[in-house]
Amino acid sequence: MVYEQQEILTDLYNLMLDPGTRDFERQQLSRAKDQLESGRQINDVLGQLEFSLRALALRQNLSPNVADFYDQIITKQKRPTFDVSNHLGESNISTERAIFAGGCFWCMVEPFDSRPGIKSVISGYIGGNVDDPTYDAVSQKQTGHVEAVEIVYDRNVISYNELLEIYWQLIDPTDDFGQFLDRGSNYRAGIFVQDDEQLALAEASKEALAASDRYHKPIVTPIKQASQFWPAENYHQEYYQKNPKKYRNLKRSRSLLQTLFAVKNKLLTHIKS
Repeated sequence: MVYEQQEILTDLYNLMLDPGTRDFERQQLSRAKDQLESGRQINDVLGQLEFSLRALALRQNLSPNVADFYDQIITKQKRPTFDVSNHLGESNISTERAIFAGGCFWCMVEPFDSRPGIKSVISGYIGGNVDDPTYDAVSQKQTGHVEAVEIVYDRNVISYNELLEIYWQLIDPTDDFGQFLDRGSNYRAGIFVQDDEQLALAEASKEALAASDRYHKPIVTPIKQASQFWPAENYHQEYYQKNPKKYRNLKRSRSLLQTLFAVKNKLLTHIKS
């Protein structure tokens, strides 16, 4: 990839104006912009910018859009942009939507996305009190949102009940303050229904799970009417495809914890009986 100065300057300007960009990042971006405009060589400027952001990048602690730009510097190619308009525009007589929260949304996409009948799965935020929240604002618990996924599916191929069955297998429904290693109100599980039909199905599914005696503690996953769903930043979309190694490690850790919780529940349920 050959860097085009005007394109890089445009990216820098946009990132500086992005409300999700942090103060330290904005300072480094501003310095890089000034250096480019003063005639410094573009490769030298980007090399210095990469170095200034490297420590945060290695800890995966860059803001989402700056992280995408950092990867562009490292790999010398733009990350693919998830076309949110395609997801939002999906609509026909057999198309429906489902929204589930279950901890970090990185781990909630692939289990649905890989099923027949799924048209699109997008990561985002729901349930808060401000418009168009950023990842930082949500993770710092400033907005009341939780991380969630919105699924567009063909009901002639896969039913809402089948989606519910998948969902219950992904979470610990007895945990009211996060999921597994993801702790805090922004990681709370929840089912967000679109209409009365989904509400009835979700409530029946929850009651059946409670009656199954799989868990020794009460099922506390709330069922709520869906409010505005806000798509997350591009960095978070299709994370499992863009970061396969990291995702495999996350999925392995989560699966291990799920197995341990399942064994613990069986033992406690047996003792209780």
